[in-house]
Amino acid sequence: MDTVAIIAITKNGIKLAINLKDKFPSWQVFVPSKFSNNDSKIDWFEDSTTEKIGELFKKYDSLVCIFSLGAVIRLVAPHMKDKKIDPAVVVIDDTGKFVISTLSGHLGGANKLAEDIAEILGATPVITTAADVNKTIAVDLLGKEFGWQIDDDSTVTKISAFMVNEEKIGVFQDAGERDWWMPKKELPKNVHLYPSLEDMAESDCRGFLIISDKTIQDRRLLERSVIYRPKTLVVGVGLHFDTSKDTIREGLEFCLSKFKLSLKSVAKFASIKKETQIVGLRDIAEDMKVPTDYFEKQELAGIVIPNPSMVVHTFEGTPSVSEASAIKSSGGILVVEKQKFPPNLTIAIARITK
Repeated sequence: MDTVAIIAITKNGIKLAINLKDKFPSWQVFVPSKFSNNDSKIDWFEDSTTEKIGELFKKYDSLVCIFSLGAVIRLVAPHMKDKKIDPAVVVIDDTGKFVISTLSGHLGGANKLAEDIAEILGATPVITTAADVNKTIAVDLLGKEFGWQIDDDSTVTKISAFMVNEEKIGVFQDAGERDWWMPKKELPKNVHLYPSLEDMAESDCRGFLIISDKTIQDRRLLERSVIYRPKTLVVGVGLHFDTSKDTIREGLEFCLSKFKLSLKSVAKFASIKKETQIVGLRDIAEDMKVPTDYFEKQELAGIVIPNPSMVVHTFEGTPSVSEASAIKSSGGILVVEKQKFPPNLTIAIARITK
């Protein structure tokens, strides 16, 4: 959960801050100690506002400042580094009439935060980012709610400029959630869907958005594309108790390279439930920050798979671990059948198709 700090430095500001705290109990309110009335909802600080803003800027995901926009800009400017890591900053005027998205509107979430606060206060949200005011696709945010990752962000600024200037943009998608645009809304008139990468590459589009778990080789596309990696791949793993993290990683990288799939699209691992947890599988899942699904042998034995093994059945009580667990976990289809890595590892990959 994102952390939010509210900073108020006037009596009216304190009232607004308490109102927000009542609606969002996890938010923390900070007020200079000279206003202290011992209210336990408030963190009364002795530091100067300048020092406190510097501290909170580094510590919190979002700052809500209830004082003038000019003052806020001067206070946060020395601490700004990059829009990828700077916190969201929202400014509210002292009477609560306007809620201004000031910093990290897209990636940091200040635009959404400003809209949420404005709704609570009955105020006017002030959003100035071009994609939002033009009601077009925010290239740097597409799929964020689904956990999509941008493969290489070096083209984001260029393609964003094409988008807001209504240059022709092509979109190709072969994986991931389909409801990434506003429900029941037509795509912007400059955005066109293509049935294949080849068709899109031959078009007169200035830029491309590609939503896929497959690696892209065509340089014509790569130089003019933002590529999104939806979380669609489930890696089924058959292994021994002593199979190491490095062995699993090497096998996984080999499979992904061989079948031209993206590591960033791995959603989770899947395997058979054993009496003791396999350390290697646990560790690689933690390194990649993805979960692991474990299934009882009876659950896996009923899955129809292309490559059953009597040897696996003898030792595990099911004719398949890697293929069956990948299919079971994904609810989808195999895109990589069982790959063997002697002596103690098999990997299969399935695609989530829901």
